[in-house]
Amino acid sequence: MDDLTILGEMRADAPQPDAVRLRRVRRRVMRRRRRFVIMPSVLVAAVAVVVIAVSMAHRPPEERTLPAAETVLLNSKTVLEEAAKTVEKRADAPEPRPDQWQYTKTLNVQPADGRTRTYESWLRYDGKQSAGRDPEGNFQVQDLPPDPGDDDLSPQQYRQKLLKLPTDPDALLAHVQGDRHWIDYPKEEGVPKGVEDPDSRAYRILSVYLNQQAVMPPDLEAAIFRAMAKIPGVKIEQGVRDATGRTGLGMFRSTPGEEGQRRYLILDPRTYRVLADQSIWLQDELIGGEVAYKKGAVFAAVLLASGIVDRPGDVP
Repeated sequence: MDDLTILGEMRADAPQPDAVRLRRVRRRVMRRRRRFVIMPSVLVAAVAVVVIAVSMAHRPPEERTLPAAETVLLNSKTVLEEAAKTVEKRADAPEPRPDQWQYTKTLNVQPADGRTRTYESWLRYDGKQSAGRDPEGNFQVQDLPPDPGDDDLSPQQYRQKLLKLPTDPDALLAHVQGDRHWIDYPKEEGVPKGVEDPDSRAYRILSVYLNQQAVMPPDLEAAIFRAMAKIPGVKIEQGVRDATGRTGLGMFRSTPGEEGQRRYLILDPRTYRVLADQSIWLQDELIGGEVAYKKGAVFAAVLLASGIVDRPGDVP
């Protein structure tokens, strides 16, 4: 199992891996390998897209740390309201055809040894197929059979789900706090469901929506930022760098008991689009009594390019 897969799982389930959580991840990896034999899915899904490695830049085993950057804690309500005002001015993009493809290029940083990999993926808009190149340059297109027990959605399904969401921030917040889709799924044999408080669930789900490559209605995107501002513990730091060195606004949620790691959604300070989903370890993390991730380790999925194309293999 690789750290990329864990990242996809972290997007769908906020708590960090313990023994039970890791069993869930491994089972899910095996299921997705049956769906697409080249490689398991990402990001994130960050979260529901199968990606294929097209190039690998291997680094020697060492901890990856980001260059020092001066960050400033901003007034989150002010920043998120400005984000809402900015995005609601966007024109509503046309919906892609079912047979078009969502292209994504992502740089991933793994926390254990700092290795970086660049991935390109093509996911058909209706979710029926995925495509990519393996490390040897072989290009493949493969079918993605439906999995009723999974929480993955195709870009088209995400679009349909987004269109049904309320655009009033209070109503949106109440909806995501109790959305059964994100409570009940994925359904996996022998894995108990975790308990998640409504505020944590709301932040997790709204972060997933912002980080999806689905066609987002501008009024809903504005409502998401305004709903985020109502969730306790949401903070914004100015000057946060992603793994490529770009500087943006780092949004995170500070919650008791999770002080050991900070997980940012890094936003472009001009457009407020997501640049990266990035976690930084603030202290050593122990798994099985041993240090698994050292303080300063970085786990990142950085969006380099995305867009809609007509055929797998094309780029915008």
